[in-house]
Formats: sequence, C-alpha cells, structure tokens
Amino acid sequence: MSKGPGGRALPPTDVHLASGTAVFVEAETAQRPTVLGLIVTGRMRPDTGEVTIDGAPDPRALRRRLALVDAPDVSEPHGDVRLAEVVAEELMFAGRPRGPLAVRRVLEALGVAQHARTPMADLAPGARVRVLCELALERPETDGLVLVSPDRHGGDPSEWWAIACELAERGAAILVIAGLASRAAITAAPGGWGTGEVAPLRAGQLEHPEIAEPQEHQAAREPREPRALPEHPAHATGEERP
Repeated sequence: MSKGPGGRALPPTDVHLASGTAVFVEAETAQRPTVLGLIVTGRMRPDTGEVTIDGAPDPRALRRRLALVDAPDVSEPHGDVRLAEVVAEELMFAGRPRGPLAVRRVLEALGVAQHARTPMADLAPGARVRVLCELALERPETDGLVLVSPDRHGGDPSEWWAIACELAERGAAILVIAGLASRAAITAAPGGWGTGEVAPLRAGQLEHPEIAEPQEHQAAREPREPRALPEHPAHATGEERP
C-alpha cells in the first residue's frame, strides 16, 4: 500500500499481521507512522494497494477489531490529562464501570496506582504503553493493536517492545510502528527481538545496511503470567474510539 503522490505520505509498504504475533515496522518522519496506522486499522484508504482482514477487504471489521493506540493528533491522550482520567475514559470505551473504585482497581492491577494523578505528558514511556495497550484490548471485539510512535516519548525501546511481545504471547495481534533509532536499539539489546518480528525494509523506505536483521532469541525466556484486570460484568458495546 502507499499514500500520497509518489508515496510521499507513505511509501510502498507491505505489512502482515497475525494473532499471537508482534511485528515492528519502521516508518520515519512525523507523519508516516500515523498514516500507516490509520490505513492498517481501516480508518484511511490507501492510494495504492489494499488492506484485508481474514482475506477480505473489510474496513469496518478492521476498525472494530484493531485499536489504534497513542497515534499523534488522532488517539493520543492530551498531555495535561491525568492517568486516572485516561483510565476512566478507556473503561467507558470498553463498556465497563468507570467510577473511582473501578479506576483504582485497574491502576493497581497494572502496577501504576502511584501515578494516578500524574499527567500523561510526565508518565514514564513503559507505563504509558502498558496502560494504553492493556485497556485498548479490553474494548469489545478488539483482538489487535496498532501502536504508533512509542519512541517519541523517549526511554528504552526494548521496554515497550517487550510489552508488545508479552501481549502477543497472550494471543493478540500487535503492530508497532517506530523509527530507525528504535530498530537499532532493540537489535542491539540483550535478547533483541525476543519472540517478535521485524518487517524487512520495503521499496521506498530508506536502506540501512548497517542494521542487522534480528537474530533468534538465544536465551530461554522466563514465562510471563498474564496480567489480569479486575473482574467485571460482561462487556457492553461502548462508544467507538478512533
């Protein structure tokens, strides 16, 4: 797929995403990661190519089953909003109770209760990714995430990549869109890509021969216990969110 004259907004890009996998796709510039995320989740039409789900072009199913997480100017929380307020909003989209007690239980389950009053702009990158991704997967019928530009918040890319791999190990389809620097940092980190995958560079993208393709994870991974959010009634259909 591509977007814009000559692929200016998004050069020709080929992505394959499946349940139980975490895939890293490199996209540079401020605009391209969001454009790619919008196209993959059925919220924008490509100018060339197509996006299919289970072999069929179905934008409605893409929008329903893939959540667009933290995309700049599209689905990112405002930097001045406190974490507890973001959790309450996400619980509403999931059709779950969103009162103070429900919010506190979720914050405790995710290990971030001490940051309840922290503005999103000041939240550590790993905690931000953890909360936004976990709660996005609570939305009805959502079984995949497209996480856009987590590298813009700083921190160690290996931290949010490990979260993506953990969510994939629990059965979700995870696509992470980030830049060259993050690709290099994850490649160089102990354990590298873990159980995840990195999409090969495609035509139209910058070639960086010095960046090696990810190696198989050599060390045995310690099993991770799934994070369970508090018990809640059966999901009701919530308000749709981009």
